Amino acid sequence: METFSSIECFVRSAEGGSFAEAARRLSLTPAAVGKNVARLEARLGVRLFQRSTRRLTLTEAGQRFLDEVRSSFQTIQHAVANLASAEGQPAGTLKVSMGTVFGRLYILPMLGEFLRRFPAISPDWHFDNRQVDLIGQGFDAAIGGGFELPPGVVARKLAPAHRILVASADYLADCQPLVRPDDLRDAEGILIRSPQTGRVRSWPLTSRWQEQSPLSLRQRMTMSDSEAACAAAEQGLGVALVSMPFALPYLTTGRLLRVLPDWYVEDGNLSLYYAQHKLLPGKTRVFVDFIIEQFAQQGLAQRFDALA
Repeated sequence: METFSSIECFVRSAEGGSFAEAARRLSLTPAAVGKNVARLEARLGVRLFQRSTRRLTLTEAGQRFLDEVRSSFQTIQHAVANLASAEGQPAGTLKVSMGTVFGRLYILPMLGEFLRRFPAISPDWHFDNRQVDLIGQGFDAAIGGGFELPPGVVARKLAPAHRILVASADYLADCQPLVRPDDLRDAEGILIRSPQTGRVRSWPLTSRWQEQSPLSLRQRMTMSDSEAACAAAEQGLGVALVSMPFALPYLTTGRLLRVLPDWYVEDGNLSLYYAQHKLLPGKTRVFVDFIIEQFAQQGLAQRFDALA
């Protein structure tokens, strides 16, 4: 068991790049992690890390050892996690990443039912609009769109990721009729700036008949998220291009109206991401199944579809 703990400290240190990061994930002190790794190096008779004041770097032997033990270590860890349950129920801390507003609007309301079914699971939910390193940062799952799919991570599609054009009734009453995509040239645009790149992406519009047209919306202002863009559009400040899930509450209450309702922007899929394992931890397995079930029961895939 001592060797297993030392290997766990080694793997987490390699993933996090420091003893401090491994200590944070393992609820240990950096000194304890460093001692465990040193003990493992002494047992193996090789140096696994080149140490500096800033970062750990794997030696050639360390990289080879990591490649050989990581998958087996994860299998053992998941088997232990599945057995470490309360009265046969999935248990443990469930670390999940999701977008800030999306998570609050659609995932957080599911939490009560999830905990009623699985009371031994302790949610550790992170609300952030940036993509996380699912494996390297120790997340069990993530919900979002546009994630790069690194090796060892799978994606389960939950819904289409569509963006639509919206504006307030007052704004539409005061501007020229917006009937065709070309009419957008004279409208004041509220566009989304990517939090990752800082740039405003040039989107093509797609019609329900699969016609293509450039989005010629004149940039009046930019926002860093769709919720802010909806709030600006509600004030009559222009036409906003926003993600469908954020627009829904405004459309349902009539605070915003769709512009060019037969046109939308295709932005891939909203997906549920988790590490690919032959033996998925029970807490992660039930969370994946629960989210897929709730999306089906609530008809969220249809509600997020711009053509529905």
